[in-house]
Amino acid sequence: MAEQRNIITEPDELDSLYGSVAPPSIAKVTAYIHPAYRPFIEASPFVALATSGPDGLDVSPRGDPAGFIDIQDEKTLLLPDRRGNNRIDSLRNILHDNRVALLFLIPGIGETLRVNGTAAISTDPALLERFSVNHQQPRTVLRISVERVFFQCSRAIIRAGLWDADTQISRQALPSTGSILKQIAEIDGDAYDKALPERLKNSLY
Repeated sequence: MAEQRNIITEPDELDSLYGSVAPPSIAKVTAYIHPAYRPFIEASPFVALATSGPDGLDVSPRGDPAGFIDIQDEKTLLLPDRRGNNRIDSLRNILHDNRVALLFLIPGIGETLRVNGTAAISTDPALLERFSVNHQQPRTVLRISVERVFFQCSRAIIRAGLWDADTQISRQALPSTGSILKQIAEIDGDAYDKALPERLKNSLY
């Protein structure tokens, strides 16, 4: 019961604990892609896509060479859906609840960019061809209607040392994907790991 007394349940409790919002944190929010925010999207090779579905929340990585998310106009982003494992959790969620959130990361840059909006799943042939790589088209393209855009300061990236080479660890320091599958699903992990490099190379697009 003592633990329950330390659980915050009301907004005014949060306000009392954290204090007022700094004015720049409110002023930086726009309802469209401001020219000052365009360079962050154009320079980003990676974005985390958050969605909500009947089974709960999901966040999924999306990556390609910088500029892979196209700014169609100040209220619209286009995001190709590249090959993956065909779970398509994000797409299934969008059919249930079209609200999405994007977090753009840029290697070496502390600030991140946050975009909130709604998404529609398009199979427009012209769009698919537009995002073709190595003659391989994505199966779908997300058309994201922008509702809110703002940057996040660099504190989290600095604290994490995310871009600091000294904090990087070797892949061998963690369980391989094959060994994880072997432990969880009794899949032949050694065979999986052996085939993985070639499979990745041949299935990026």
